[in-house]
Amino acid sequence: MLQHFEKYIKLSAPLKDELTKRVTLKTFKKGHLVHNADKVCTKSYFIQKGLMRLYSIKDGKEITAFFCAENEWVNSPNSFIQQQLDIYYIDTIEATECYCLNVGDLVYLFEHFPEMEQYARLSMGTNLAYYLERISSMHFTRATEKYQHFCKTYQDVHHRIPLGMVSSYLGITQETLSRIRAEK
Repeated sequence: MLQHFEKYIKLSAPLKDELTKRVTLKTFKKGHLVHNADKVCTKSYFIQKGLMRLYSIKDGKEITAFFCAENEWVNSPNSFIQQQLDIYYIDTIEATECYCLNVGDLVYLFEHFPEMEQYARLSMGTNLAYYLERISSMHFTRATEKYQHFCKTYQDVHHRIPLGMVSSYLGITQETLSRIRAEK
């Protein structure tokens, strides 16, 4: 996890110590509901090993927003930042080991370590670019191009994700996804 931070900022010894003290290692089984949308999200998870997804439910149907794998953070963004209810659930697609950071501990780190502001700005810039690319893909491309974009975006993990979740993420039916995959 510390290596992830060091991609964005230089970690001082005191910040390393605080980060190490404030995170806890959690292990979840495959299919575990990590965050329920009827609760405020108070934790952010840094995935050491495994795969999670963020999704909502509309008319009884799961709609996948995105997937997170090794060396990525996952939380319910609006709920975590605003400390209010949101529409997103988080579950594990595989058995997952992750570091857990409580929102109060994150606030402490921001208040006591100015370099954490730089980390947040730089890492959020990366995330914003991803979200804008995803929005463009969803609105302006055909199903085949959406699938190609998905495979490129998730090139290291797309083969680990069940096809039903992939079709939900792409906003297409599983039958359409099967046709696209057969054409390759």
